[in-house]
Amino acid sequence: MLAAEQAVVDAMYARLDELRVRARGRLADTRKAGPSGSPQNRSERDAFATLYEDRLAQLEAVEDRLTFGRLDLTDGEHRYVGRIGLTDEAHASILTDWRAPAAQAFYRATSARPDGVARRRHLVTRRRRVTGVEDEVLDLDASLSAEDRSGLSGEGALLASLAAGRTGRMGDIVATIQAEQDAIIRSELAGALVVQGGPGTGKTAVALHRAAYLLYAHRKQLERSGVLLVGPSRSFLRYIDQVLPSLGETGVVSTTVADLLPGVSARAHEGAESARVKGLAVMHQVVRRAVRSRERVPRTEMEVRLDGRALVIRRRDVRDAIERARRTRKPHNLARATFVRDMLGRLADQYAATLGERLVDQDRADVIEDLRVLHDVKVALNLAWLPMSPQWLLEDLLAKPERLAELAPELTADERAAVARPKGSAWTPADVPLLDEAAELLGEDDQMARAQAGAEAAERAAELDYARQVLASSGAGGGLVDAEVLADRFASRGPRLTTAERAVADRRWTFGHVVVDEAQELSAMAWRMLARRCPTRSFTIVGDVAQSSSPAGARSWPAALDPVLRGSWRLAELTVNYRTPAEIADRAQRAARCAGLPVSTLTSARHEEGSLTIVDRRDAPHGLLDEVARQALERVRDTVEADGAGRVAIIAHPDAVEAVDAVVRAALAAGLPEDESARLADQPEGTPRSSCSRPSRPRDWSSTTSCWSSPRPSRPVSAGRPTSTSR
Repeated sequence: MLAAEQAVVDAMYARLDELRVRARGRLADTRKAGPSGSPQNRSERDAFATLYEDRLAQLEAVEDRLTFGRLDLTDGEHRYVGRIGLTDEAHASILTDWRAPAAQAFYRATSARPDGVARRRHLVTRRRRVTGVEDEVLDLDASLSAEDRSGLSGEGALLASLAAGRTGRMGDIVATIQAEQDAIIRSELAGALVVQGGPGTGKTAVALHRAAYLLYAHRKQLERSGVLLVGPSRSFLRYIDQVLPSLGETGVVSTTVADLLPGVSARAHEGAESARVKGLAVMHQVVRRAVRSRERVPRTEMEVRLDGRALVIRRRDVRDAIERARRTRKPHNLARATFVRDMLGRLADQYAATLGERLVDQDRADVIEDLRVLHDVKVALNLAWLPMSPQWLLEDLLAKPERLAELAPELTADERAAVARPKGSAWTPADVPLLDEAAELLGEDDQMARAQAGAEAAERAAELDYARQVLASSGAGGGLVDAEVLADRFASRGPRLTTAERAVADRRWTFGHVVVDEAQELSAMAWRMLARRCPTRSFTIVGDVAQSSSPAGARSWPAALDPVLRGSWRLAELTVNYRTPAEIADRAQRAARCAGLPVSTLTSARHEEGSLTIVDRRDAPHGLLDEVARQALERVRDTVEADGAGRVAIIAHPDAVEAVDAVVRAALAAGLPEDESARLADQPEGTPRSSCSRPSRPRDWSSTTSCWSSPRPSRPVSAGRPTSTSR
């Protein structure tokens, strides 16, 4: 059986290698053509180069586990399922893309509803070698040979997946997606889907596979707008950075809320209370008031002089011009053009009145331009309607306690004090949604936009002038090459940007779909920021409100989502915990319910006797710390393996974390061989083999300490092998 499947897999990889060579050759030939020919020819060449680059990237990304399944249908057909679709030279399908409708039965078929499937086979591979085969019979009435029946196994690839050691990069679950996960992955694109699930239910994997599936199933709709994937941290993005490419997709924009605003680097840290206050929904009103406060009628009238003639900037004129500009409903900086034009026109009328005559169009235009550059006029108009950047506005607001008190009466004095800071302070992640709100209300500075457009036009004119000189002096062209073509050749404009690259650089870019992982951590202001980036409100929102650790995060989905989605969202739940043993999961659920958290229904897929150890002061004759250290050492010896699999995590009272960590490290150094101790000391960031931490939501702590552990099993049963925890 293994030999037969190995032959099939070898043929799949041979075809993959052949396609890679062909794509590389076509790309090389296209690049050799060079920047010649008509603009249309060059455009076609660039398009083909991009096509071959994308195809080659897709083919290179699916090296691991190219083929992972086979469907034996009741009509006798065999259908192999893998990461991408492959056809032979005759264009007959030899491998079905896992996202294609033809592969749907690989995930959804059950014994109760076999969906035309007699047997589902899971291929377990390591690199290009088939290491195992597991079969599931779904239709007992189907015609299967005696040999087939004798080799069947009912657990399939799910338990094999649970047995695999965890690494620093998240593996995909394509071959083990179960029915409830598949229903979510293939859910319709329209509307917002909230995926609620407890720890270990595969929420992140489901979210990533849904992104890949939507790009496959709705490519025409999404390829121009793209898909935005928002994660909680850069470490998280590094953790999952290989999942989407391994599924055949490279066009998703992956980012955090802190990195979503182009040109803003939010690296600073701040207190929990400051982050909470900045995330409150009322802050969008505060920012709006800050913008409106810069559209104001002066307290006194101001006199300016042009050609020795006195002109008055009247308060009523300013008031009327402000109202007229606001009626345009444009953002502040864009509406300012209407305000300035109106005020300059009123001053020009005053100037004409001093002359006692009506100005003709050209004369009036000249007077308006003279007024525009007059220093006193510019000062007066800026005082009435100040052009601003989002950064200047927010920095000014937070640096002036009296302005913050005036514009944020809903906040308490303590809350205002929490967010106050001096000018020049570095930006924090909680500032980014406020800056985005300000950018939306302000719009692009019209003067800056005109200056940039003027600079680009001048640069283009210079390029064209130089190209004409070259053509005139060389006699080249002959009607085949004009100045426009030659200028394009001279200009170094770089490669054409992809949809993802253009989206990252443009704050106003709107995506076709947004996937949010660990969504319970987002503040109300962060949700407003994301809603602006997807006007169609097509979201996949993944999280668990019971695990919210951010002070500004969600405590319930309706409270978090109704203000931005107006109740237009649907809920799906993941209920099977594939990672954590029942002994640990059940204890964690009881603790969460005692804390009043909204706990989801959760059933663990596996049990491991001895996976939970509770260390109590009453059972520690030599002291609690010494007993925790002894238990941790024992768990490390039993669990942590040389290949990096296995984890020991110790959860302690917040006040005891440092002391517990120190005593455990000392015990490991003293009780393990030198090479093993050195290996544990040099732990990879984000995936420590032993660690000590506090719970995300401590309650009323007692003197009890708990160690949760999973001893090395007699057979592999856990994808994560969570090993030891103490409370």
